[in-house]
Amino acid sequence: MKNKIKIFRKLVRCASIALLSFSMAGCGADFLDTTPTNNISGSSIWTKATLAEQAVIGVYNVFLDQYCPNSGILDSHRIPWDAYSSVMDTDKNWIKRMPNCTGAATPSSGLFSDIYKRFYTFIYRANDVIDNIGQVPDMSTGEKQRAIAECKFLRAFAYMRLNILYKGVPLYMNAITSPENGNKARSSEADVWAAILQDLTDCVNEPNLPGKYNSGDSNYGRVTKGAAYALRGQVYMWQKNWEAAVDDFNSVADCGFGLYTKAGATSYKQLLKIANEQCEEMIFSVQCIKQYGYSNTRNITYGNRCTAGSMWNNYLPNPHFVESFETATGEKFNWDNYLPGYSAMKEKERVVFFLRDGLSAAEKERMTAYGADMSKYLDSGNEARIKKAYESRDPRLQMAVITPYAQYNGASSGIAHTYTLRWPYRGSDSAEPFDIRTDTNDKFYYLWRKFVPEGLEQTERDTYGLDIPLIRYAEVLLLKAEALNEWGSTHESEAIRCVNEVRRRAGHVELNNATYPATKVNGQSDLRERIWNEYYWEIGGEDSMYFHELRWGTWKDKKFDNNRNGLMQMWGETTYTWYWLGDQCWSWPIPAKEMEMNSNLEQNEGWIN
Repeated sequence: MKNKIKIFRKLVRCASIALLSFSMAGCGADFLDTTPTNNISGSSIWTKATLAEQAVIGVYNVFLDQYCPNSGILDSHRIPWDAYSSVMDTDKNWIKRMPNCTGAATPSSGLFSDIYKRFYTFIYRANDVIDNIGQVPDMSTGEKQRAIAECKFLRAFAYMRLNILYKGVPLYMNAITSPENGNKARSSEADVWAAILQDLTDCVNEPNLPGKYNSGDSNYGRVTKGAAYALRGQVYMWQKNWEAAVDDFNSVADCGFGLYTKAGATSYKQLLKIANEQCEEMIFSVQCIKQYGYSNTRNITYGNRCTAGSMWNNYLPNPHFVESFETATGEKFNWDNYLPGYSAMKEKERVVFFLRDGLSAAEKERMTAYGADMSKYLDSGNEARIKKAYESRDPRLQMAVITPYAQYNGASSGIAHTYTLRWPYRGSDSAEPFDIRTDTNDKFYYLWRKFVPEGLEQTERDTYGLDIPLIRYAEVLLLKAEALNEWGSTHESEAIRCVNEVRRRAGHVELNNATYPATKVNGQSDLRERIWNEYYWEIGGEDSMYFHELRWGTWKDKKFDNNRNGLMQMWGETTYTWYWLGDQCWSWPIPAKEMEMNSNLEQNEGWIN
């Protein structure tokens, strides 16, 4: 059904050469171990176009380690990037795998070495193609140049992530042919940014790289000029080169990308469905197929036990994120407008508002002992009262998150049912009252709808074929809006137009709507806050917000909040809190293992080997 299967199934059939000559990609291999790990020599690869094409696909294949693993989906280096952001938190059973958020981080933490290794795997595979594909006798010049451009994009992508996280890393722009060539010192951040920009500029200037592939094209999923412009624009955002960023984001539109709107009022939700994964909004995505080891695992980690296949809810939306969504009239959400006195109540007292209708005498007694202010309980109407706090909000809230007493179309045991998120849980997967079941039934957390199949859309746990977008056009519009606003007040109206394009697609009230005073923009600082919020509401949970919070310098305050923020139940009671180790956490440490192997590396300030 999918053309992308043609691309990646070739990888399955040719597994013996998937690693090429990049020894660092082998499981457990040292970073610069150059012992071959396959039976086809590097020189043989470049004698035939079919083998060289596998070398190119082998670079893309590195994405599968994070997004499509066949085991260890909760390993530290496979945790979604947005779990490090303020958008969501991790089930308590798995927080030890996030040492940079728990205060347990050291240069020896596996997270830092695994991520470092992954991105250098991209780089070394890309370098091998770039240096050697010119030798292939039965490949046209145009095919070679396109492949080089694709690999330069992937190399730039890897170096960008490394530069954001580690703040200056060794630059290897050619294939390593011997161990002594793999012991470079760290380059400066500025030099790494310059190398990234050069690679991406080469991409956009390459005539053999298309601007965009249309849905159904046999090459869909490969790098395009549109993706290169989008990534280069993000580099300019880090450098605060606002004018250049705007130019690049305009070029993305010129390549033919735009917002998906064909599903009308539900376009935002339908965007992340398999039927629309190749729509005009998707600029660059991890290509997933319905095959174990090549599939999207977000259905497992974002889903719930009533999702077909019985999923795990490992990652949970943070209440502050949920509460940030505006009202339908563009006002800031305030609990006291729905539940007078809510803010002044103790956290456990607020539990009363989240309880289901018709509690038994035993349940009431248990909730009283828990600390709920049961004087405010309504035997009939308790559910309706709390639902009102979520119903008249930015429509993206209900399309992204399962809120209290909202329904979810699940399919436990392969039979479709409509479930409701109630508490305390007393339901059954296959009988009334059809409560949503989770792995955390003794707690009441928000749950994701994003990336979670509904009904019988997907009936198997490990073969979800939905692509994972890494760059989509709505984010480009918000990046453009941010760049325009930072560029200066003369660009305010155009920045607002970009934001309103995103809000309009979602069905939310537009900025500067005269009917709704709360939407009036009051200068650059106000618009900056509105644009930042818009990122959360539009792309929260999609692996971009951690990097934006780092770029804005808000990560410490948003994620940790003086060590008061963490996994919370809906009323604000914390199950655990994150712990800020120190300002050294703004940069990841160079892994201790790499320091041991390369004496030319210097550690980031504040980290002790």
